[in-house]
Amino acid sequence: MIAAIYSRKSNEQASIEEERSVQRQIDHAQEYAGKKGWIVQDEFIYADDGVSGAEFIKRPGFVRLMTALKPKPPFQVLIMSEESRLGREQIETSYALKQILDAGVRVFFYLEDRERVLESAPDKIMLTISNFAAEIEREKCRQRTHDALAKKAKLGHVTGGKVYGYNNVEVLSQDLGPEGNPQRLYVVHEINEQEAVVVRYIYDRYTQGWGVTRIAKSLNTDGVPAPRKAKGGWAPSAIWEILHRPRYRGEIVWNMYQTVYKGGTTKRVKRPKEDWICREDLNLRIISPELAQSVDNRIEHNSRVYTNDPKTGRLILGRPGYMDYDSKYLLTGFMKCGICGGGMCAITRARKRTGVKLYGCTYYQNRGKAICTNKLEIQQEVLDHVILKAINEVLDKQLMEEVVDKALTQLRSGKTEGVDRQDAIEKELSLLETKVQRIIDAIAEGQPHEPLVARIKADEDRKKTLLRELEILQLQKRNVVYFDPAKVKQDLRKRVKDMKGILSRHPSQARQVLRKLLNGKITCTPVMEGESKGYRITGQGNYHNLLPNTLVPMLLASPAGFEPALPP
Repeated sequence: MIAAIYSRKSNEQASIEEERSVQRQIDHAQEYAGKKGWIVQDEFIYADDGVSGAEFIKRPGFVRLMTALKPKPPFQVLIMSEESRLGREQIETSYALKQILDAGVRVFFYLEDRERVLESAPDKIMLTISNFAAEIEREKCRQRTHDALAKKAKLGHVTGGKVYGYNNVEVLSQDLGPEGNPQRLYVVHEINEQEAVVVRYIYDRYTQGWGVTRIAKSLNTDGVPAPRKAKGGWAPSAIWEILHRPRYRGEIVWNMYQTVYKGGTTKRVKRPKEDWICREDLNLRIISPELAQSVDNRIEHNSRVYTNDPKTGRLILGRPGYMDYDSKYLLTGFMKCGICGGGMCAITRARKRTGVKLYGCTYYQNRGKAICTNKLEIQQEVLDHVILKAINEVLDKQLMEEVVDKALTQLRSGKTEGVDRQDAIEKELSLLETKVQRIIDAIAEGQPHEPLVARIKADEDRKKTLLRELEILQLQKRNVVYFDPAKVKQDLRKRVKDMKGILSRHPSQARQVLRKLLNGKITCTPVMEGESKGYRITGQGNYHNLLPNTLVPMLLASPAGFEPALPP
C-alpha cells in the first residue's frame, strides 16, 4: 500500500517544538508507515513550513496534496501527526478532510495511532469538536504573539524584519548563556546611512514632480540595490510604500494593520486609528519635516485632482504619466506639421532681452528646409488659447445631449431588430422541424431515400446555423443594460462641466484631457491670407471617455472637427 505524508508548522509556533517541526513530523510519519508495512515515496511527501493553519490557498504543500487527489490519487493512505496539521479553521479543515476521504484515501494520525473516519454521526461530531479545539488554540496563539509584540513596540524594540533605511542591531545581555555566549535581549533599529541617502533621493525627486515609476526606473538605471536585493529591482510599489512610511519621519507606528482570514486565505485590513501604538523617535528620522510636508502636500494634491471617484465629483482624470507630470507645454506631442507630417516642438527665442515661447515644425528646426519648408513659428499662449477654446466649444451642452439621444436611439433600434430577428429564427426552425419529419415519414413509406437523405442533411446544416445565431441573440439580450435617459444626461452634464474646469488648470491635467478627447494628432498647416500668415488647425475628437459605459459600445466616436485660423 502506497502512503503519503503531510506535515506543517505554523509561523506562530516556535521551531524548538521538535514534535511540531516539519522534518520531525516527516521522520515520525515514515517510522509509522514502516511499522504498518506501507511504502512512502518521496514525491508523495507534502510539507509547509511557516504557514498558518488558517491559510488554505497560499499553502504550496497543501495545494499539491489536494491536486494529487484528481482524477485518481496515486496513494491509498495519508499520514499526519494530528488533525490540526491539515488546518486550524473549522469549516475549511472539515471540507478538505471530506475531499480526501471521498477520493478513497484513508487518513491516519501517528500520535494517536488512529484512523479518521466519517461513517457515522458521532464520527462527524468528533471531527467538529477536534477542529473547534484547533481553531481555539490558533486564536490563543495569535493573541499571545500579539501581546508580546505590543510590549516590544511600546519599548521601541523591533517587532518584525528588516526595514529599508535601517539596520537591525542586537542588544546583548552581560550575562552569558548556557553555551558561553551573550544572550540577546532585544533588537533595535539603527539608521543605515547608505540606504538613507536613497530614501532622501526618493523624497526629493517626488517633490520635484517625478512619478513613482520614473523614480524606480532612475534607481534601476543607476544600479542602486533594491530592498531585500529583489531580483526584479525597484518597483513603483516600493517607492510608493517608502513615501508613505512614517518611520522615516521619526514616527513609529505599530498595529496599523491586522491579518484576517476570509475565503481560505489571509487578507490585510486597516485597524481603527485608536488601536494604533504610536511613539516618536527622532534618532530614527531620515528626512526633514519640511521635506516630509512637501511630499504630503503633493500626495494630497494628486489625490484631490487626479482621483477618478464619482463620490468626489471627479469623473474624468486618472493619475497622469510621468511625461505629463514634467511637461511645461500644453501641446507638445499632440501636433504635427501639415507640410511634412513631423511633430511640432516648443522653441524659445530671445526677443528684447526676454525669452519668447513659440511652437514650430520639428523637422524644419532640426533637419532644415530641404526636408520641410514650414518655417512659421507661433506664440505658445496664442495656440494654446485657440485649441482650448475650440475644444470648449465642442463640449457644448446641447451637442453632447444630442450625442446621447443618438446613442439611445441606436440602442433601442438595435434591441427591436434583435427581437424581430429572434422571432423569425424561431419560426424558421419550427418549419424545418416539420419539413424534416415529413422527409423521414416519406423514407419510412419506401420512397427513394438517397435524395431525401441529402435534403435532410441540408436542412440539418441550416438548423445548426440558425441555432448558433439564436444563441448569439439570446446572449446579447442578456447583456442589455437598462438605464434611465434622464440620469445618463445628468451624469454627462457633470462630466462635461468637470472636463471644462480641468482644461483651465495646470498643463499636466489639460494634457490628460487632450489624450482622452483627441483622435490622433492636431494638424497645423501654414496658410497665407493676403499679407498675413497663420496656421489652420484641424483635428478630430471623440466623446468615448465622456459617455457612460452603457453607451460606449453603441457609440464609440462622434467626430468633432475644428478649423480656427491663427494670425502670425
